[in-house]
Amino acid sequence: MSLPSLHALHRPLGATGLNVSPLGLGTVKLGRDQGVKYPNGFTIPDDHEAAMLLGQAKGLGINLIDTAPAYGTSEERLGPLLRGQRQDWVIVSKVGEEFDGGASHFDFSAAHTRRSLERSLKRLETDFIDLVLVHSDGNDLQILEHSDVYATLAALKQEGKIRAFGFSGKTVEGGLKALQSGDCAMVTYNLREQAERPVLDYAAAHGKAILVKKALASGHACLTPGVDPVRASFELLFDHPGVVSAIVGTINPLHLAHNVATAAAVLRAR
Repeated sequence: MSLPSLHALHRPLGATGLNVSPLGLGTVKLGRDQGVKYPNGFTIPDDHEAAMLLGQAKGLGINLIDTAPAYGTSEERLGPLLRGQRQDWVIVSKVGEEFDGGASHFDFSAAHTRRSLERSLKRLETDFIDLVLVHSDGNDLQILEHSDVYATLAALKQEGKIRAFGFSGKTVEGGLKALQSGDCAMVTYNLREQAERPVLDYAAAHGKAILVKKALASGHACLTPGVDPVRASFELLFDHPGVVSAIVGTINPLHLAHNVATAAAVLRAR
């Protein structure tokens, strides 16, 4: 009997022309183990373990991969690891946040946005990135209204260096503003945090894309005994028509297989 997979469950990423799996693989744990909010410590996988994880994800029908300059060495590692597989993946990366010496700092200028994007292209060994999101510091409206980052991403899209752009923010106001001229918003939405639901509602009404971060509350999701928190989480997410895909950051092969099987079951039951 074949394992449950997401191959037949890919869906449009808003109006971008891209089709993505309902789960995406987050890769912060491939490159960074400092300043991450997980309940348990972890060891960054070596190249063999990372390659096996990526192969497992692809075999289970995941084609969406999420990285960022702020994820330590994630982009640099993914370039060689995905060599020869570019056509198999929809790659999401970010601009705006840098992580050095155990701390984040932010730059939303036009010059930094371009430098960051060119560096990501080189690290990822690709001519274009499918989706680039602004990595917000939480001052969402300030960034969108008083920096050049969004205009620069729009120009990079026109130049063909990115296929779509959007915003990974922290506020309802920022998410709504970002979707007015952008293609996608990445929002926090899970069993414990649902304040950004109006952004999902707006996306569903206007044909925009939503990616969900912290879908499993960064591993903290827990319910009453006997209730599978992963299934309950995915039932919440995929019940909303605005949600395209949820990013899961596991490096545990068993967790990844369980996440995929659960998401497939939830989606097929709808």
